[in-house]
Amino acid sequence: METPTTPFDYYTAFQRNLGFLSREEQEKLRTARVAIAGLGGTGGAQVHALCRMGIGSFHLADPDIFELVNFNRQIGATMGSIGRAKTAVMDELVRGINPEADVHLFETGVNPENIAAFLDGVDVVVDSLDFYCFKERFLLYRTARERGIWVLTSPPLGFGYTLLIFSPQGMSFEDYFAFKEGMDEFELSVSLIAGIAPRPWLMEYQTKGGLDPAGHRLPSVGAAPFMIAGVIATEVMNLLIRKQATLSVPDIIQYDALLRRFRRARYPWGMRGPLQRLKKVFLRRQLRR
Repeated sequence: METPTTPFDYYTAFQRNLGFLSREEQEKLRTARVAIAGLGGTGGAQVHALCRMGIGSFHLADPDIFELVNFNRQIGATMGSIGRAKTAVMDELVRGINPEADVHLFETGVNPENIAAFLDGVDVVVDSLDFYCFKERFLLYRTARERGIWVLTSPPLGFGYTLLIFSPQGMSFEDYFAFKEGMDEFELSVSLIAGIAPRPWLMEYQTKGGLDPAGHRLPSVGAAPFMIAGVIATEVMNLLIRKQATLSVPDIIQYDALLRRFRRARYPWGMRGPLQRLKKVFLRRQLRR
């Protein structure tokens, strides 16, 4: 006996959004295009959350395949997806929820050859690149800013996250993190950590082991990407339909679910302020141990 096929209808699939969103607002999400760079822990969960919000078009970029070591945190990592491209698995996830979705895949990740196509027609960009993708991140932020596109990122920090939203008219990515030309990977890492973890709360419960900067391996737990996905889906929705005032760098939000701490802070000098420079001195000592 064949399983009856239920025809897909967008407004039936997403009708439970109505009541918190109007039909006109839902239609804006349906016609919106969101680009997500990186489909690992945070990126994969963000694709899922944004798809459930009813976003109608996606540009998805990641050059990697799923591996067993991804299982603790990446929504697409299963026994059936080991060895498969993350882009292909996420494409199936999106089309399984919304068969009408327009999905463009960038299997080589973000690079100078495809950045124009990756950002073409995009309303909002989500940066979920791996920590050490500095070259790709500079390219992404610089080109998005030139095109007047907002970029959101929310790196996982233990059992929490920091939310950073870059307005194309506000403080730039380079200015917030105090990046300078000629910085080596170590100095780029110090500046990036200082900016994404203004309060290093995770150090209160971080254990020894698992941290291997030389091997580009950082610890990450599965609780964080899913709370981040909800936050990013909410902020992308708000940028698209402006239900609330927007937030942007140098204002940031930091939250840790394990410590039950939340703060909203403003860093008018980014990571160039005197306290932030002192923090980077401390970070250099810690990372060199």
